[in-house]
Amino acid sequence: MTDYVDGYCERVGPGLWGEPLNSLSNLAFLVAAVLVWRLAEGDRTGRVLAALIGLVFVASSGFHLLATRWAAVADSGAILVFLLVYVVVFARRRWSRRWGWVAAPAFLALTAGTALLGGGLYLSALIALGVFAAVLAFARDAYWTHYVVAGAVFALSLSLRTLDRDVCAYVPAGTHFLWHLLNGVVLYLVSRALIRPQRTQRTQ
Repeated sequence: MTDYVDGYCERVGPGLWGEPLNSLSNLAFLVAAVLVWRLAEGDRTGRVLAALIGLVFVASSGFHLLATRWAAVADSGAILVFLLVYVVVFARRRWSRRWGWVAAPAFLALTAGTALLGGGLYLSALIALGVFAAVLAFARDAYWTHYVVAGAVFALSLSLRTLDRDVCAYVPAGTHFLWHLLNGVVLYLVSRALIRPQRTQRTQ
């Protein structure tokens, strides 16, 4: 688990600053966490989402600084925890508490299925964004546009993540840092789409 991981175009050797752009771009997650925390105010679940985004910041920063296998597992684990909590909260708030018990296993099954196709955790997240947008659009919920925008941004960020190693000859820094910057936007948008309706209900 302490094996060195050289998985990105920017990294040329061991050391904490082997990926300066990939490391610093994680600040996008910290900014998103702070914005979501402030937006949540009295919404306890919103504060949980903010804390989990903060965890993504810590785990991803650790991975790109240390470049070890255990740090890579922690990075993926933090993302998975956020996704599982999010789908449960979405199901409970948009449908019912009962659906919350189904949401996490359903997402894990989807992730297992997309993993067989080579998409893993990220393809299932993109599909989930499409499902959320469709569900809210059908219900005439104005926040469906948040998921459309988040899905479009995430599709772009996923493409840039995929291209990272392929463009090394032309872009020495790679494109992975853009994955971080764009995903900070995605996490803010999807968190806002859950928090704002609750705030509206409290003020009515």
